[in-house]
Amino acid sequence: MAAISKRCGTFTDSVIRRMTRICQKYNAVNLSQGFPDFDPPRELLERLSQVAYEDYHQYSITWGAANFRQALAEKQSKLMGRKISPEGEIVVTSGSTEAMMAAVLTVTNPGDKVVVFSPFYENYAADAILSGAEPVYVNLIPPSFSFDKDELEEAFRLHPKAIILCNPSNPCGKVFTEDELRYIGDLAVKYDVFVITDEVYEHIVYSPNHHVYMASLPGMWDRTISCGSLSKTYSITGWRLGYVIAPSFIIDNVRKVHDFLTVGAAAPLQEAAVTALNFGNEYYEDLQDKYTHKRDLFLQGLDRIGLKHTVPQGAYYVLVDISEFDYDDDLKFCEDLASVVGVGAVPGSSFFKDGKLKQYIRLHFAKKDETLIEALDRLSSIRDKLKLRK
Repeated sequence: MAAISKRCGTFTDSVIRRMTRICQKYNAVNLSQGFPDFDPPRELLERLSQVAYEDYHQYSITWGAANFRQALAEKQSKLMGRKISPEGEIVVTSGSTEAMMAAVLTVTNPGDKVVVFSPFYENYAADAILSGAEPVYVNLIPPSFSFDKDELEEAFRLHPKAIILCNPSNPCGKVFTEDELRYIGDLAVKYDVFVITDEVYEHIVYSPNHHVYMASLPGMWDRTISCGSLSKTYSITGWRLGYVIAPSFIIDNVRKVHDFLTVGAAAPLQEAAVTALNFGNEYYEDLQDKYTHKRDLFLQGLDRIGLKHTVPQGAYYVLVDISEFDYDDDLKFCEDLASVVGVGAVPGSSFFKDGKLKQYIRLHFAKKDETLIEALDRLSSIRDKLKLRK
């Protein structure tokens, strides 16, 4: 029988999604896959119920319904400090997962290199491999997750085609400063490299940190491909609505890739989501307050239990240090955590190059307060239930 593609042997299925299945098996509190257990905004749900009886059940324009692109362009133009064309500079995708895949496929050729910061969201390495490109990893150094400028430039000296920048970062919650972004941008200009940004957590940032869009910096618009999503901002991860924003010469090509990947995002969901894109500033202020509260509640609970952890500057993830436990395999630790303690997590080896720094697991706190309190109550018995190092 003919052999399966070699590329399929170079990465696994998503460990994050696998951990959700394990949580379901053991009825564990799922703090692994990053989706909330609370409802989206009521106005959004009410519009969705109306759309079900309106004429939005066939294909929309391949690269996104016109009113969706118009509303998105108006929202992001204010944030990114430039007028974005809904006709020539936006492609609506089936989630940010497709947006990132389409971006990498658009700018890379087989054999090209792509710089990826480590820790990284697990899809990035797979995106590069599926595109025939080679990931080049640069360390983000705990606990601040800063990077070494010399190490980063050494990666750029390999003449990569692109760098992938997740900001705020999943899994470590780093928010890149403007100075850091300018340094990355200067290297991108110097070595003629595209910057592919994943900014799905753009509205979940904790004071005093603030989000700066790479595309908004001087000289960076023409080489930045900004990928985003409605999933986290409006608590609709199952709707799978993402987008790519870039100059028209890039978007013209993203459209072609997108067309043959998915044809288009769901038409009725685009129509309903226009309501959310038109929300005023108070919505995003309330969102930040909500997640600041959840972060504080969860981290204070971890402190009471005595579990060492990072402090995220953005997004809704925390890395917990499990080096006190007698496990050489962090996936096995997470399986036992789900089956014995009743809490789901993701092993840190999913996020670090070569599976290094296995002393971390990732938990998330995009849950109702009562869910977080229940998870913390279960975690309080962790030392009694899991084996400690002697």
